[in-house]
Amino acid sequence: MKKVQLLTRRRALLAGAAAVGAAGAAGVLTTGPGDAPALPAAPVAGPPARRAHRPSAYRLKPLTGYGSPRAVPVRPPVRREPLLRVSGRGRTMVLTFDDGPDPRYTPDILDTLAEYEVRAMFFVCGEMADAHRDLLARMADEGHTVGNHTWSHPLLTRLTRRRIRWEMETTSDVIEEAYGERPLWFRAPYGAWNRAAFQLGAELGMEPLAWTVDTLDWTTPGARTIVDRVEDGAAPGVVVLCHDAGGDRSQSVTALRRYLPRLLDSGYHLTVPRRQYT
Repeated sequence: MKKVQLLTRRRALLAGAAAVGAAGAAGVLTTGPGDAPALPAAPVAGPPARRAHRPSAYRLKPLTGYGSPRAVPVRPPVRREPLLRVSGRGRTMVLTFDDGPDPRYTPDILDTLAEYEVRAMFFVCGEMADAHRDLLARMADEGHTVGNHTWSHPLLTRLTRRRIRWEMETTSDVIEEAYGERPLWFRAPYGAWNRAAFQLGAELGMEPLAWTVDTLDWTTPGARTIVDRVEDGAAPGVVVLCHDAGGDRSQSVTALRRYLPRLLDSGYHLTVPRRQYT
């Protein structure tokens, strides 16, 4: 019974969450002239995370609220480009991590986020999520948002529509089983979007999220370079792209330990966004 209640509570809180960003070509938040459906303003950031006074004072808090255990997410509009920025009070930023979860690096990233009471977004690959479901459960328990990054991280522009649907839908199924809720947003591998990806993502109830600051941490440029890229790109509404899998991510782990407290000390709020429309 307790397990059922916990999953039910997670669903209610996570049902309003979403994310937006930008890929190589910058996305837009409003439609231009024509008869395309109007898009909402920039998604609003969720409540800012609080800075822990002492690491030992941090406690995991279960998600609260009640909702239908099989609530169907509102179907978003079909986008032409991934969304760009988040809006919110003050200096709000969003940290995102792609390709995981990986038991070699993801737990350390979660530990650092927990120490500073910061929530982040994890775009998981289905095959990794399926093998490490315990890490998705931990993300849910600690208030992070999990998104769809396809099953095997393929280049979507080279796949058939049927294959794209399988990559997305199978991953959403695993996320729902391990995390407790189907994802409300997705990110195309390599930032390679096409019409089929936007259409299928919307059919599955997900918004396309990209990024505005790319740390290029997958090139292993050194922790100091990753820190510099995050701090140089820091600005209200920014979505930062990092990785917690897909190779040696020890530099990403080290960099997070350095730049996260600096961003907080500079007055930034690191949180997850939520969708504006109903």
